[in-house]
Amino acid sequence: MSAETIWLVIGFLGQGCFFLRFLVQWLSSEREGRSVIPIAFWYFSLAGGLIVLMYAIHRRDPVFIVGQTTGTFIYLRNLVLIARERRAERAQVAS
Repeated sequence: MSAETIWLVIGFLGQGCFFLRFLVQWLSSEREGRSVIPIAFWYFSLAGGLIVLMYAIHRRDPVFIVGQTTGTFIYLRNLVLIARERRAERAQVAS
């Protein structure tokens, strides 16, 4: 398998993670009968963003590099906010 084929597989893997985040969000919303964003959405977003960022760096595509770098910070920030909220909820229950 050539290096170019491996990088194409990596690029499609990242895109697959982005697809999974929407699938998870849609199924969760259908299950609850309202729009929800489960934590798995943010993990798939982060994984997809990092993988596509690697691919963009390999391709030396500044448009995708900037876009995926920005997205990655947003996904990480949402995960930090979720973790902070969960810690506060656990502390409140414990007290």
